[in-house]
Amino acid sequence: MPKYLIQASYTAEGLKGVQKDKASGRKAATIKAVESVGGRVESFYYALGSDDVVIMVDLPDNVSAAALSMTASASGLIRSKMTALLMVEEVDKALAKRVSFKAPGRR
Repeated sequence: MPKYLIQASYTAEGLKGVQKDKASGRKAATIKAVESVGGRVESFYYALGSDDVVIMVDLPDNVSAAALSMTASASGLIRSKMTALLMVEEVDKALAKRVSFKAPGRR
């Protein structure tokens, strides 16, 4: 299953919800949401800095990833960024593909 990195931060109102639900409650809600689209949470961390939460998930496909991301964002309480992750072997396969490309301004 493809892996994704989710980096999220709560709005002020979202943080009030975390205070009410507790960190463990938000983790449980995240696991339930990910499982509802056929995925699995690999790891879940709260963080200091620009991101409040960093999550690694396995999801069936990009459509499931988009559904999860858009649903969370639509709440207005979370701002998130989702990054598709590649395995080393996948990058090696990509490097082996021949691509016909002309860089801008180059012959």
